[in-house]
Amino acid sequence: MWACTSHAAEITLDSFASRVEIRTFTSLSLSDEQFLRGDPKGLSVTLAGELRLPRQNSSGKLPAVVIMHGSGGINAASQSWAYELNHAGFATFMVDSFSGRGLTQVSTDQAKLGRFAGVLDAFRAVEELSRHPRIDPERIALIGTSRGGTAVVYTAMRRFQQTWSPRFKALATFPLYPSCFDRLDQDEDTTVPIHAFHGEIDDYASKEQCKDWFKRLESAGRVVTSVEYKNAPHSFDNVLGSTTPVASTGAQSTSQCHIAEQSNVLFNLEESKPFSYQDRCVTYNPKTGYEPSATAAVHQAVLSALKKLLK
Repeated sequence: MWACTSHAAEITLDSFASRVEIRTFTSLSLSDEQFLRGDPKGLSVTLAGELRLPRQNSSGKLPAVVIMHGSGGINAASQSWAYELNHAGFATFMVDSFSGRGLTQVSTDQAKLGRFAGVLDAFRAVEELSRHPRIDPERIALIGTSRGGTAVVYTAMRRFQQTWSPRFKALATFPLYPSCFDRLDQDEDTTVPIHAFHGEIDDYASKEQCKDWFKRLESAGRVVTSVEYKNAPHSFDNVLGSTTPVASTGAQSTSQCHIAEQSNVLFNLEESKPFSYQDRCVTYNPKTGYEPSATAAVHQAVLSALKKLLK
């Protein structure tokens, strides 16, 4: 599979970690309404992540990237980012948001876990990293794919930082094919640059809603970029995916839903009621696939940006 990456036809020695640690941290399982209200009375959960320290820059404090996975859990896309980033000299912390909650996937039942649970997990992961003696807390960034992209993009909101992680600091977020809401309270007040990537033929993520939000952020003077790759489907950087997009059987998509926050509740704007995965706008069997050109391009773009930011 490595013949399709941006660096080499095989895994080079510098792609391996000089040290791997499994680090645990505590998070909460909250409903979306609890998260939006700032209500911490959720179920406490112990999660874990794989911290990989690179062979390059193996002495001193290291720049680090938190990696958040999508609805299917950690997959080849997550792993390939860890190897690419380690090769470039960055530490990585690949978070598992599912195992500690007794989940393996939520693709076919997104209601099993609140959409904002990943945001809180990302905050807690950054806090855990910041305490590590080998990590430079001033040089941390976040990458997320699909649901994980949604997680990292909303860590940029000042409101959520102040409520859930007042000391949160990151240099940038890199959401890949995230879904976005039409509007959240104070969503134009962001503190972290957002660099987003979608696929042109993605029918899984609510990318149009993301684009509208990003336009509002630009108008508000925030740092945001958005790239869309031609002929790329959802999960286009998963090297184990089919090069011909195939249906993700039973998976739920909110790409056709228009959802906004009203009094700390996610509201279906078209049906004028609180959003539910039973709503008519929810569609099924969206397509996923691997697109080599988009994968090479996104790896190059992210690595280039990270080298400028973190080194």
